[in-house]
Amino acid sequence: MVQDELDEYYFRIRSDRISLFRFLLEGYDGLATLSTLSAKQGLVKTLVPKSRVSEFLPLVASISVLLKK
Repeated sequence: MVQDELDEYYFRIRSDRISLFRFLLEGYDGLATLSTLSAKQGLVKTLVPKSRVSEFLPLVASISVLLKK
């Protein structure tokens, strides 16, 4: 099986919305993985397969109002 290359995206979001962001991403199987770098600062990193970036970026744009700091 050939693995897709991954792009990294970093976001600073409201700390109390990290779980929501993770939950929403999990609804899109294989779209992205989310790692919390600093819960206190709301800093998260996502890894997105290059083949799915065109799905990921519009999703993030559409939910950004829910996640804003």
